[in-house]
Amino acid sequence: MALILACIGLYGLLSYEVARRTREIGVRVALGAQQRDVIGMVVKQGMALTLVGLAAGTAAAIAVTRLAAAALVQVSATDPLVFAGSFVFLAAVAAFASYAPARLAAAIDPNQTLRA
Repeated sequence: MALILACIGLYGLLSYEVARRTREIGVRVALGAQQRDVIGMVVKQGMALTLVGLAAGTAAAIAVTRLAAAALVQVSATDPLVFAGSFVFLAAVAAFASYAPARLAAAIDPNQTLRA
């Protein structure tokens, strides 16, 4: 359940960041940037933000495992498979959450952006 809530929050945050930069993206497209370059820039920045968050979250989770160890049955509190699986899953969600809105934002008509 926590992983699902984290995915929803991550998707919402990254979508909001891309929507907030719609004007900037429109200006870049108006000045001649290719759609693939704009999408690549947005996805790269979204993934960098995500990887910093995942590293901090993993470090915090490992630090708090002593508190959770008593509640776990037949599972190690520092199970590397669980950490790696959640890390990869959240990274995949972040890639999608950066790519989908960036693709929409890069397809904006530059004239509309410049008028706004």
